[in-house]
Amino acid sequence: MSTPTSGSSVGTALYEERLWPAPWIWLVAAGAAGASVVTFAPINLTTGFIAAIVVAVVLGTLLVLSTPRILVSATHLTVGRATIERRFLGEASAHTGEDATAQRGPLLNATAYLCIRGWISPVVRVAITDPDDPTPYWLTSTRRPEELLAALKA
Repeated sequence: MSTPTSGSSVGTALYEERLWPAPWIWLVAAGAAGASVVTFAPINLTTGFIAAIVVAVVLGTLLVLSTPRILVSATHLTVGRATIERRFLGEASAHTGEDATAQRGPLLNATAYLCIRGWISPVVRVAITDPDDPTPYWLTSTRRPEELLAALKA
């Protein structure tokens, strides 16, 4: 497993997805910003509104910056911060519902590379065949598991 360097190019995208937070996550962030008004209102109402704006900007920025990307090119697979050459990829499988829950829980290998998000239920598991890589497989959340599988098989 290797990590991409800034400005690195892995070719034309066959598949690309961003694992954006679910709408309810944004509502929680907005609620936290609103709660800061109540927290600071006893001191000064203006301070409360300024704190709410700062909290909203900080949480929004963190949510955007922490959103991982899945990218499949002709030569590489990038999931989050990790990139691997496709020649080291084995069998890929999609999991939904209770099967996805089992993949993220009791069936999970502790040495697997994970890029999972609690607000995205389906996952894709990709076996790693590199003999020098101790990681047996990658497990990633995806909203479009069948499209990701098709790109990996292309």
